[in-house]
Amino acid sequence: MEIIIRCLIMFFSLFIIVKILGKKQIKNLTLYDYVLSITIGSIAADSVISLDTPIYDGIIALVVFGFIGYLFSVLSYYNHNVEEIMDGDPLILFENGKFNYENLENAKLSVAKVLENCRLKGCFDINELDCAVLESSGDISVLLKGSYQPITSNDLKSSVKKSGGKQTMNYLVIVDGVLNDKELRRANKDLKWLDGYLNGRKVEDIVLLCVDKNNKVTIFEY
Repeated sequence: MEIIIRCLIMFFSLFIIVKILGKKQIKNLTLYDYVLSITIGSIAADSVISLDTPIYDGIIALVVFGFIGYLFSVLSYYNHNVEEIMDGDPLILFENGKFNYENLENAKLSVAKVLENCRLKGCFDINELDCAVLESSGDISVLLKGSYQPITSNDLKSSVKKSGGKQTMNYLVIVDGVLNDKELRRANKDLKWLDGYLNGRKVEDIVLLCVDKNNKVTIFEY
């Protein structure tokens, strides 16, 4: 009977903590989220089974770890540097017809494993691949070259297909009011170009500014 009561207490405690931490799909968990989930789950399991340990000790431990998770979530939201440390940046694994072997080594991924993930995304021919990115969740996103992308309703409106009408890699130059110098260089742009485009607007006032390989710029302001 005591175990049943402990199970109910820990279930509702976990439910409240998860609601506070927010919703996130399992496949989108970062390494930090994964470690936090395992730790909280272990605390809950031990609190239920270890009858010699007071139940309130387990609840206190859950609250502490839940608060730590919530605190870092808030810090990550307001500070890009904290988010980068906790979640890491996406890594370009393949771009412009070449593998990035440095990023492959950092991610401990082989070329064979990258190709396996490409096949799972429907890309069986490496010659059709435009870009492959390792996301912070551990998933690999792929972008096909324009001529191999599925035809959309916009394509059907014109008998002449332009490469500029297809999806291309977006370089996230500004995100949440923070300038990303690496993305700016990858886009072959410089601060002079950025200042000219912003036309007096501050970087801090920009939610998102991205540019693709066709030099199409998309911008959102606060």
